[in-house]
This record gives sequence, C-alpha cells and structure tokens, in this order.
Amino acid sequence: MTLLPLEKVDVDVAIVGSGFGGSLTALGLLKRGRRVALIERGRHPRFAIGESSTPLANLMLEELADRYDLPSVRAFSQWGPWQRTHPAVACGLKRGFTFYFHEPGRPFGDPDDRHRQLLVAASPNDEVSDTHWYRPDFDQALVREAEAAGAIYLDETKIDRIRHEGSVSVLEGTRDGRAVHIEAPFVIDATGPRGFLHHALRLGEAEERWLPGTQGIYTHFEDVERWDRIRPATEIPPYPVDDAAVHHVFDGGWIWILRFNNGLTSAGAALTDARAAAIAVADGEAAWRRLLAQLPAVKDQFDPARAVLPFFYSPRVSFRSARVSGSSWALLPSAAGVIDPLLSTGFALTLSGVLRLLDLLERTSPGPGREAALRAYERATLDELDATERLVAALYATMDEPALFKRLTLLYFAAASFSEAARRLGRPELAPGFLLCGHPTFGPEMKACTLAALSAPRGQARRELEARIDCAIEPFDTIGLLDRRRRDWYAVLADDLLVSAAKLHATRDEILDLLERSGMMPTLEG
Repeated sequence: MTLLPLEKVDVDVAIVGSGFGGSLTALGLLKRGRRVALIERGRHPRFAIGESSTPLANLMLEELADRYDLPSVRAFSQWGPWQRTHPAVACGLKRGFTFYFHEPGRPFGDPDDRHRQLLVAASPNDEVSDTHWYRPDFDQALVREAEAAGAIYLDETKIDRIRHEGSVSVLEGTRDGRAVHIEAPFVIDATGPRGFLHHALRLGEAEERWLPGTQGIYTHFEDVERWDRIRPATEIPPYPVDDAAVHHVFDGGWIWILRFNNGLTSAGAALTDARAAAIAVADGEAAWRRLLAQLPAVKDQFDPARAVLPFFYSPRVSFRSARVSGSSWALLPSAAGVIDPLLSTGFALTLSGVLRLLDLLERTSPGPGREAALRAYERATLDELDATERLVAALYATMDEPALFKRLTLLYFAAASFSEAARRLGRPELAPGFLLCGHPTFGPEMKACTLAALSAPRGQARRELEARIDCAIEPFDTIGLLDRRRRDWYAVLADDLLVSAAKLHATRDEILDLLERSGMMPTLEG
C-alpha cells in the first residue's frame, strides 16, 4: 500500500482514546495551556460499555470542572442541570442501587420480602440525582468540548507503533490512507483494557488475585418492563426502584438494567465461567434467552423487549495491566484495569486517576521528580484496583447468601458516602484512597473482612465476620447503614449526616451548609 503524504502533529501531550476519560484529561490540559492531540481509532457516536455513575464519581466530575473552569462539563454531574443544559445528550436517572436476589429456576417470591432486597438511595430527589451516561451521546459531547477548546482531534486514526527519540515519543500510524506522525513528550493511554500502550509496550497482563473468571453478555433494548409494575410493593420504597442501577443477583452472576431517557435500556450479565458455560454464553441472544428462562421474574421484564443492537460477548470481563506508567507515559485507570462493574466503581476510579494525573503533569517537569510522581501514581492506581477487586470478589463468593452479601456491600456504601462528605467539606485528607483503601484503620479492616468472606465462613466464624464488618463501618457510617430498623431500605436523610458531624471532624453548622449546597435540605427530619 502506498501512503499519501505525511500528516505531522507536534504537541505537548498525546492522548490515545477519546472516551470520556481521554476527553476530560484533554480539557484539563488545554485549560493549563498545553497543546494536546486526542486520537480516536473509530469515530463518534459509538457504542461503549460502562454507563452508570455514582455520587462520588459525580463529585469528582464537579471538582475537575471547578478546578479547570469547565462549567459546561459541571452540568453533567447531576440530573437536573444536565436536563436543562444538555437536553440533547441522552442519559438515565439513577436515584440509587437496587439489588434483588434470585434462586435460579424458582419464582422470586413475595415482593415485600426484604430478605431478598437491598435498596440504597444515592440522592434525595431527581434534581441532584446521579445518572447513567448514554455513552454514544456523552462521549461525543465531550470530544466536541475538547475540539472547541483547541485539541487536535484525529478520528479514524490507527496508531501502529510508538518509539522514542530523545525526550520525545513518536506515534506512527495511518489516517484516511495517509501516514500519521505525532510527536509528544508525554503519552496518555485512554483506550481501555488491553489498549494501545498495553500492546505497543508489551506491558504484560496480571492475573486477577481474588476474582473468579467472569464472562459478559450485553446490549441495548427497547421496551424493557419496569420491575415495579410486575412486582409492585405494598410499602413505598426510598426511591422508584427502576430509576436506579438495578441488579438481579444469583449464584454465579448478576444482571444489570440501566434505563436511559431516549427509550433505550442497557442490560447484560456478568457470569462466572461455570455459569457462562452452562448457558453457552458466547451464543449471544440464544444464551440470553436461556439465562432468562432460569429467572422467571426477570424474564417477565424482558418478554416485551427487543434488542436494538447485536449482543456483545466478552470472554473475560476483568483485566489488569502489569504496568501503569513509565517516565514519559501513563495509563488512565480505565486502561490499567477493569474490575467487574457490580458496584459501578469504574467511573470513580477513572476520574480519580484523571484528577491525579492532571495534578502530576501540572506540578512536575520531565526528570527524576516526575518519574517519582509517576511511580506513586502507579502504586495508587494498583492499590485502588486491588481494594476494589477484593470487595467484588467477596460479593461473588456470597451471591447465594443474600444476608452476608448485603452486609459486605455496606463496606462500599460506608466508604463511598464518607468520602463524598469529606470531600464536600473540603477535608479530602480524611478519606485517603478510593474506598478509603489508604485509611490506616478502614483500609486494613476492609481487606481483612473481604478476605475472610472468601473463605466461606460458617457458624461462629460467620458471626464474627458480621460483627467485624459492623465495627469497621461504624466510625465511617454517615448514612444510617447500621440502623437495622431500616430493614435494608436506606433513604437519603439529612439527619444521618447531622448526627455524624463528629465523624467528619465538622460542626453542625458546617454540615448544614453542606446540606444546603448539596440540595439535601428538603429531607431534613424533625
């Protein structure tokens, strides 16, 4: 093949991959006066998996937008501002986390039986609610923001190799039949798991240490029935249960259901290798039907539904790169590792990495100082992936035991909600590391509890584990997780935060100010 004349680009930072992580990183760098190339192998709009945000992820999006003066991006952090500012960018309303626990081959049972339910609200109202990101629209909107801010955007560009010439990295590839030559002192990989730098630099893949092997099947649907219509409850739940990240959990896997406001619903399953083999999951739609046949209540939701895209099959859901950074390159967390999305951890992990990497590039120059900072970035990224993997692995080990599964999830909700409150108070030092994995007491206790759960404790060992989880949570419980009167339904109540002021080293007035700024005052009790 004879290539047309060379297209040469000279920038300060080359970012390979234009999903939300790559585009947000580009926007931060551009605001600090850096020249940026944003390189995309495909073109937008395009399908992407990873769609459900969380309060902590949205807070990080706010922080990034405020730090780099990106008001249009800030509007994406909550449902209300998003609808007013970006109505053409589809998303879904996510008021919380909804879990239902099933026994394959058996009816779901009494809709009022809370032993097989866990509802954890994430917001007190729609206005400040979290969202599901319809990635074809959302990613394209951020790419347009980056282009408007001055990024050199190259789509349909295939980068084949990277080489180093002194202090400069050279990316070489093709675009529209023309050779592409991009020079940059620093390269960021935002291409996702097993992406560009992973292959180009032969970084190697690390085995999961705790998670079982899992496979995935997923697509987008129309006309998925609402759970609250086929299984109406007699009590009013803390939020509409379908306006959430819905999890149908069973031994060996789980199904997610995420609704968008454009009539589409994202749904799919992550399954252990044994469960995947039992339904021949690589068969796509036929496998999906076989899975639903084992879950009668979930099948009812999908009887009227129609897939609008082919079924996607992932032979391995989770991934870990053996390396995360070098002297002149770094992977975003989304490229460094993917943990099963059971707890919607991907966005917060990625945004934490974006903030960390932007700060690193802003305060260091090429040389020993930057190299030391990049090594610290790598350690932090791997530590956070480890903590997430241990927790999700413990949940996989207890999917057939709803009571212990629910108790373990409280570790996540305690850490996430405490971290969010600490950051909103301007005290991020109280919450080091994702899921408090860097905290001197909570981090080791969460590790110990999750590892103990992997050993399938019974009898006295099980009771001791449950007590240890409660003890680990108590100093960080700011949302009433240990109040058993709530019977596994947790609303967002301002009173919970007020009575937890001392845990956050805050005064009552500081908490009231936080509640006012966060839009939570209408839920204040008493």
